[in-house]
Amino acid sequence: MSKFFQTLNPTPFGFFDDDLAFQKEADSMITFVKRKLGDDILSVELTKKQIWACLEESTLEYSSLVNEFQTKSQLSNVLGASTGSNIQGKYAHETLDFILRLAEPYAQDAGIGGSYNTLSGSIKLQSGRQDYDIYDELKDESGNLIFSSSLNGGGAGRMKILEVFHFSPQAAYRFFDTTSAINYLNNEFSFESFTPETVFYVLPVFEDVLRGGQMGLSNRVRRSNYSYRTQGTKIRIFPSPNFDDGNNVSTKNRKLWIRVGFGSDPFDPAYNDATINGVSDFSNIPYDNISYSNINSMGRQWIREFCLASSKELLGLVRSKFSTVPIPGGDLQLDGSTLVTQGREDQEKLSTSMKELLDSLTYDKMLEGEAGKAENLQTVLKTIPIPMGKAIVIG
Repeated sequence: MSKFFQTLNPTPFGFFDDDLAFQKEADSMITFVKRKLGDDILSVELTKKQIWACLEESTLEYSSLVNEFQTKSQLSNVLGASTGSNIQGKYAHETLDFILRLAEPYAQDAGIGGSYNTLSGSIKLQSGRQDYDIYDELKDESGNLIFSSSLNGGGAGRMKILEVFHFSPQAAYRFFDTTSAINYLNNEFSFESFTPETVFYVLPVFEDVLRGGQMGLSNRVRRSNYSYRTQGTKIRIFPSPNFDDGNNVSTKNRKLWIRVGFGSDPFDPAYNDATINGVSDFSNIPYDNISYSNINSMGRQWIREFCLASSKELLGLVRSKFSTVPIPGGDLQLDGSTLVTQGREDQEKLSTSMKELLDSLTYDKMLEGEAGKAENLQTVLKTIPIPMGKAIVIG
């Protein structure tokens, strides 16, 4: 009788044909399947290649279920990784790359990071004029329109205002004068202040806070409020600029600075990001088929049971081609439909039980289990009496 390794193309796909452990298992499965299906009493109409095909299918099914479980646990950690390298059997480190990538657009809008560049430009202010066109008047330091920048993709997109540098002047020196005896504030001390005139005051910190709030409230109530409003391509600033347009350069060249950004291409950030072409979802995570030699005894037993169920279904399909077989003195009724039903039910039960087991072993579930164990351990330790008020020392 020919062995597995002596047979030409023994399995349909040949994924495990060179695996010595699979070769040995394949020869044993012939005897196992045929005896379980009653070959000693009634001939089992299955060839070796048919049983080996069921064994290969069972191993692939087991590998698929395990990889699906691993994907649930690790997808967020391997997103962006190379799709050309097999990560089967590797235990990846936990990372925050997925979370940080989601947070990047918020960081950009807040002006503290992001994946795309922004530009700063200025608009030359005119005395008495409040309304300006950002698209036509916002220029960089070289006098070029920001809207025509190469970051705008040929000037086809719209600008997004990220920050307008238009603030009320702070007259802090009136409240925080460090050269006068009327000063009650000083940054050198947390709870007391002093002055060069040898006048010493001991004041609580909230005194500084209250005076700072007083200054802000005074500016809002007694002075024109510095603000702006945008509408379409226009920006209106408050209050209306009021300065001398004469020969004084310091007043003649006053500018309003604005930081803007453009519509972002999600596949073209400001830096060379290789993860753009990496793992993106479940479909291209590089998990290969598990080598049969690396499958433990629990996995191999599941594969044997699934192979038997698959072979039972296949035998039922073969026997269903003929409902009866003529024999001397009558007809033999075949049980093809019964075998098909039983085989499919057995496969469904095995798949369901494996999925339930793997779902209970995802990293999230394991973490929940460890948390429960820690809580239960604390509960148990609370019931242990401590003799003479001393702590229990282990070691």
